[in-house]
Amino acid sequence: MDGAGPAAESVAESVGEPAAGRRALRPLGGVLTAMAVSLSGTAVSAVALPWFVLATTGSAARTGLVAFCEMTPYVVVKLFSGPLIDRTGPRTVSWTTDLVSALAAAAVPLLHALDLLSFPALLVLVALIGAARGPGDLAKEVMVPEAAERGQVRLERAAGLSGVIERLAATVGPAAGGCLVALLGPLTSLAVNAACFVLGSLIIALTLPRGMGYAAEPAQSPDEEGRPEPGAEGAPEELEERGEAGYWRRFGESLAFLRGEPLLLTIVVMVGVTNLLDAGFSTVLIPVWARQSGNGPAAIGLLGGVTGAAALGGSVVAAVYAHRLRRRAVFFAGFLLAGAPRFMVLAADAPMGVALAVFAVSGFGAGLLNPVLGAVLYERIPRRLLGRVNAVGDSVARAGVPLGGLLMGAAVTSAGLVPVLLAAGTAYFLTTSLAGLRRECRELDRPGRGAGREPDRSARQGRARRRPGRRRQCPSAGSQRRRRAARRRRAGPGRRW
Repeated sequence: MDGAGPAAESVAESVGEPAAGRRALRPLGGVLTAMAVSLSGTAVSAVALPWFVLATTGSAARTGLVAFCEMTPYVVVKLFSGPLIDRTGPRTVSWTTDLVSALAAAAVPLLHALDLLSFPALLVLVALIGAARGPGDLAKEVMVPEAAERGQVRLERAAGLSGVIERLAATVGPAAGGCLVALLGPLTSLAVNAACFVLGSLIIALTLPRGMGYAAEPAQSPDEEGRPEPGAEGAPEELEERGEAGYWRRFGESLAFLRGEPLLLTIVVMVGVTNLLDAGFSTVLIPVWARQSGNGPAAIGLLGGVTGAAALGGSVVAAVYAHRLRRRAVFFAGFLLAGAPRFMVLAADAPMGVALAVFAVSGFGAGLLNPVLGAVLYERIPRRLLGRVNAVGDSVARAGVPLGGLLMGAAVTSAGLVPVLLAAGTAYFLTTSLAGLRRECRELDRPGRGAGREPDRSARQGRARRRPGRRRQCPSAGSQRRRRAARRRRAGPGRRW
């Protein structure tokens, strides 16, 4: 029955919801485009900022300190921003934090041109960029499942497209950053980073509907216009009355859910270790190798571009064939290719052509991972907890990133480049292999609960769930015989059933 008709469609459009049965690809395209722009700018900065510190100070330890000051606020602020995003809305958080990041990034070349940029001031600006990037990145990630629903795109396909965008940015960003640093200097690259943040903010503000993301916190009984009734969970006035207590209750829910999912917890801890090693590799080890080998910043951009291009190909393969691939096999193969070979080829001081080939293979393996692991997360986390659980999980996974550059810088200063490369590559291989052999990783090939569905208690406790629609188990043959014998006794002699 379509008695509501055009009136219902107009109400849906007024609150930012597509009409029933209508496919809206604009939100998904807007989210993915904004992710591409902001991630490309960040990739440019990842080349320009370490080279700027090395060129001005000549210290690997200070280079690692700058990376530490950027990633520590990123992780900490992102950890506690989940409930805020669920309450304020990911669209608003995304475009406002991108503007803050743009202002801080533009201040670095401006202050340096005025001869006002001291090293402590640089650390403060870098910390501000990291603090704003954390909630901004999380807000874009949270909007992907809802944008996929509006566009009627499968979650695995949406996660694959998000991985393709991430890898595309990782391809264009380092190559552009290396070229810009070599031709125009690192300060121009930082100005490009600021422009990318401004463009990403405009894309989010202009292409996404204002109601985007509010479905993450369902109301108990919505009114005719789809808004929570006063006093219901999710209503603005109810959230304001709870204040800080409501925030910490929501934050606790994310911790409880993550503790009850052994597979997600294993993935988070393993990715945390690999992220620490990757952060030290990209921010300290590769720049130091480029300087000691005489290849210069162009080699950094070339290696990053080749890795990103191969990872883009892997992400496309995963986006197209993810539903046909065995996830556990992808897990092993992807991390085996993406991890240790990069460290070993630089430690062996191989020719540039060999290093490019190894980085290409590693990039392809890395491109297979994120779409598959992203689909696992979207399947297992209920929609109302998506922002909070993603915030906690991603922050724990990135907790070692601030220490990566700091530890690698100190290790290179004391022990030299080659021993650190060998030790880090070995640690990468052992971490991913041992995690993949754990029993809970067998669940990678099993379908999750699906986004937006609540976890049942048996699943949180690690027990097998009943299949939907089965309230009772069929009685066994022995119990049937006992029931027939009891009926015969009640019927008495001479009567048959």
